[in-house]
Amino acid sequence: MSDGSEKASVSSSPLYRAYVLFILVVVYAFNFIDRQIVGILAVPIKADLGLSDTQLSLMGGLAFALFYTFLGIPIAMLADRASRTWIMTAALAIWSAMTAACGFAQNFLQLFLARLGVGVGEAGGVAPAYSLISDYFPAEKRARALSIYSFGIPVGSALGILLGGVLTTYLGWRSAFIIVGLAGLAIAPIFRLTMREPKRGGLDGATAVTTPAKVSDVAMTLARKPSFWGLSFGAASSSMMGYGLIFWLPSFFVRSYGDALPGFFAWMPDFLIPANPSALLYASYFYATILLLGGVAGIWLGGVTADKYGQERKGAYAMVPALAFITTIPFFIIGVLAPSLWIAFPAFLVLQALSLVWLGPVLSAFQHLVQPNMRATASALFLFINNLIGIGLGNLAIGAISDHLSAQYGDESLRYAILSGIVFYVIAAGLFIATAPRLKRDWAA
Repeated sequence: MSDGSEKASVSSSPLYRAYVLFILVVVYAFNFIDRQIVGILAVPIKADLGLSDTQLSLMGGLAFALFYTFLGIPIAMLADRASRTWIMTAALAIWSAMTAACGFAQNFLQLFLARLGVGVGEAGGVAPAYSLISDYFPAEKRARALSIYSFGIPVGSALGILLGGVLTTYLGWRSAFIIVGLAGLAIAPIFRLTMREPKRGGLDGATAVTTPAKVSDVAMTLARKPSFWGLSFGAASSSMMGYGLIFWLPSFFVRSYGDALPGFFAWMPDFLIPANPSALLYASYFYATILLLGGVAGIWLGGVTADKYGQERKGAYAMVPALAFITTIPFFIIGVLAPSLWIAFPAFLVLQALSLVWLGPVLSAFQHLVQPNMRATASALFLFINNLIGIGLGNLAIGAISDHLSAQYGDESLRYAILSGIVFYVIAAGLFIATAPRLKRDWAA
């Protein structure tokens, strides 16, 4: 099947490649704004619709993960054959429209279905982007390029938290959904008109295979590579906490530190604080800062380190994330149990950075485990594992544990539910360490 669009030359100028990364980051940021804004809006949604923590986690996690993960594979198969830029344009338009639809929900079922729709759209937003980046940047620069692309995660998450808090304070949670959804719709035509389709495999040498592969061929290729499964389940384990923290930390800050939040922001100019500020607004400022500063620093560190050491030692693509996860443990404990925000802030900042170091190395490794004609599908299979477990179970596990502990701990139940999740970072580190020796053997020629 033809890509149906003009091919960009592999000799595209550095300026245009920089634009490619920029527009992809913008789209990815909207992906995470729409995905994570529900975390900060969980507080007013719970009060308005009378939901439990378990219902919130189902709406914020499983509702999104169901279609996002299952549709990702057939859409990625199409992306290995057809225009990736057209697929991403349609995906952006769909998930943005469904985000706006969330603002009109009147009960749990309607909100659940709208979030399903967001998952349908976002199923086509990531795997094709990984493939596009691999065709715009050579192997020795891919970890950094994929790290820059992954800036969309902390940037989008931070903006989702910040915009959710500010818009809810001034206009209400329904308007927050509608405004960010319409903004994403406005970006879709700009992306389509300015993003060129690159030559598939054009930077991978004359021996690169570019003819479309069957999904069975991709599955058989990956089944023979233990490193794919080790990296996938290691990333999924870490994502249970990554997505769980993004969804639940705003509620945690409100419940456990609500009275202390105004004092932490006493230095802030008056024009940024409304007449009667809520704890939710302060929590959005607090956590958005952590996400943005910590996330960008950690992702960049992971990409640079992997590119530096991975060319000589392929195992570095797994060992760098493993060491980062081990180092998160003391900061995780300090942050969750901190008696004050002044201790919690630096602890969570370092935790956020270290918890996202894995993105550049692992995403780059996945692009090198298969030939160019399999990259989008292989990425979708990874995302299927990572997101079904990470998004689908992470939010739900923390919410269910919090509900179980509420009779004993009250509002503090969320603190101990989050603390119990530290085991998932330990599991992730163990899987990455076990995978490191296999990477050299599984690397695609």
